[in-house]
Amino acid sequence: QSQLVESGGGLARPGGSLRLSCTAGSGLTMRYYAIAWFRQAPGKEREGISCINNSGGNIYYEDSVKGRFTVSRDDAKNTVYLQMNSLKPEDTAVYYCARDHGRWPPHKYCTGPESSTTDFGSWGQGTQVTVSS
Repeated sequence: QSQLVESGGGLARPGGSLRLSCTAGSGLTMRYYAIAWFRQAPGKEREGISCINNSGGNIYYEDSVKGRFTVSRDDAKNTVYLQMNSLKPEDTAVYYCARDHGRWPPHKYCTGPESSTTDFGSWGQGTQVTVSS
């Protein structure tokens, strides 16, 4: 299966910003899929933090990032973005994007926690985000 590629991570100060990008490997047209962002901090399980369905009409944010992170997609560039503002040390993690695997109709994705965090795969290698002063 074609994988996704994350980029844009790095070191940021508390209160700073980063923009992550999720692009598709060869053969994958992202406009057909819901894309979800996950993160995994050291010693913790991977958690889903944001999701955008194929049309962009459904967007989900986990409570800890709501109001600070913004997900968007540019299908012409085959890319989904995660704009992260007001970063906190607890945002430090490896960030991954993933695409849906078709369990639900497209309009059902990213309507709540279950449809934003389950049935996603084709993981990339992730990008490290470190928030530290």
